[in-house]
Amino acid sequence: MAAQTTMSRSPLSQQSFRAIAAHAILITYTLIALFPVVIILINSFKSRNAIFRSPLSLPNSETFSLIGYETVMKQGDFVLYFQNSLIVTVSSLAMVLLFGAMAAFALAEYRFKGNLLTGLYLALGIMIPIRLGTVAILQMMVASGLVNTLTALILVYTAQGLPLAIFILSEFMKGISDDLKNAGRIDGLSEYRIFGRLVLPLIRPALATVAVFTMIPIWNDLWFPLILAPSEETKTVTLGAQVFIGQFVTNWNAVLSSLSLAILPVLVLYLIFSRQLIKGITAGAVK
Repeated sequence: MAAQTTMSRSPLSQQSFRAIAAHAILITYTLIALFPVVIILINSFKSRNAIFRSPLSLPNSETFSLIGYETVMKQGDFVLYFQNSLIVTVSSLAMVLLFGAMAAFALAEYRFKGNLLTGLYLALGIMIPIRLGTVAILQMMVASGLVNTLTALILVYTAQGLPLAIFILSEFMKGISDDLKNAGRIDGLSEYRIFGRLVLPLIRPALATVAVFTMIPIWNDLWFPLILAPSEETKTVTLGAQVFIGQFVTNWNAVLSSLSLAILPVLVLYLIFSRQLIKGITAGAVK
């Protein structure tokens, strides 16, 4: 009896140990990932001397200061930068989700010669960084007269996000039952209505996953805004924060404050789509 009790308890103890180890690893990774963000937020509410004297301490009555946020609002045209980033990100995201879902539906639903090769060709965009073609992209934008316009950034970011979107969405669409789509065809639904009414609602977790994975690189990008749209009227938030970084003197209060404000949209997007994002990642892991 004692041996049976020991044997019955050992699997439970192993499972609990694995669960504790997994949670410990995840908590450690979360702390490491959030540490820079927390440091930026904390120091954005502190005076310059306090930032360098005690960067890890919380602001108190002596060190608390809003000088960074005041500088951002007065000296830098942060509202314009934020508006430019919002326009570029939302427009690019909408085009990536729309065209990516349409292309994924075509690859998943219709079989034709070259279907596999087309999917592999689109997947190359995931493996080959778009920045390798910066010179060619800049030449095309100059020839098209799109330099220093938000349109140039929207086109580049759309091309950048489409390969991953098509790859993820096509795998989800292949798992949708053919009987459901055939039933819609029998009821007289066109292919557009099948796509819009039957397929898209079923892949909302995948769309949320693509949206988050696409938005963050676009919002945080500094490379293409610096090359394609460096003018004052087209600067994004990330590029606008560089205004406070000088060759000899850097206004760290303003830099940290502008970065703190730039973090807010990403946090809001995650809070809105967190449930769908977790469902999409879990479903993708199962596949």
